[in-house]
Amino acid sequence: MIANLVDNMKKKSPKERFLLVIGLLFFLVYLVLGLAVIFWKELPLAMEFKYRIALGVLLIVYSIIRFQRFYNSNK
Repeated sequence: MIANLVDNMKKKSPKERFLLVIGLLFFLVYLVLGLAVIFWKELPLAMEFKYRIALGVLLIVYSIIRFQRFYNSNK
């Protein structure tokens, strides 16, 4: 899988490579943000714990959907 990703990256134009990096970056941003909302105790959000978990899970699911779309577009 990684070998295919590297091989595909060599074939892409600079614009496509930039969009590839941005796609991976935002997948990681949403994933880390979702985990931070769930596990960071002193997060400056005035929310009940159950709503923080719901928001965190929603962000993680969204990041998985973004990664799936990203992966399918690079096949």
